[in-house]
Amino acid sequence: MAKLFNLTRATDAYFGEKDYQQLVLIRHMIEDLNLPVRVHGCPIVREDSGLAMSSRNRYLSAEQALTAEVLSRALATRDITKARALLDASPDVDFEYLALTTPELTEIPAGYRGPARLLVAARVGTTRLIDNTAVEIGG
Repeated sequence: MAKLFNLTRATDAYFGEKDYQQLVLIRHMIEDLNLPVRVHGCPIVREDSGLAMSSRNRYLSAEQALTAEVLSRALATRDITKARALLDASPDVDFEYLALTTPELTEIPAGYRGPARLLVAARVGTTRLIDNTAVEIGG
């Protein structure tokens, strides 16, 4: 990305929040390398079912797409314990991780109050899906 920014002399870059971890890493890279680029996070676009839109969704069968909706339902709880229970109750979803972090992707410190991010990655069939949502801790 740094090479692309330097070649194009971009002043602004837009990244979707669906790939939130990538967005944060790119922001850190730009800051670390002092690149003159403003990074803009774009909201996640969702299908009517709540599933985050992704080119990978086309690999899901109709039945798998229905199964995958549990990811957005889990995130909608905005609670990691409830989200894990929903995922655990879905045998056709093989989740890789479910994490609650600070907006900068660091561990939540004891007593923390403020913005956070609930992130999930899972496989439905052979398709790996990721999603996340902003949450407020202690708010």
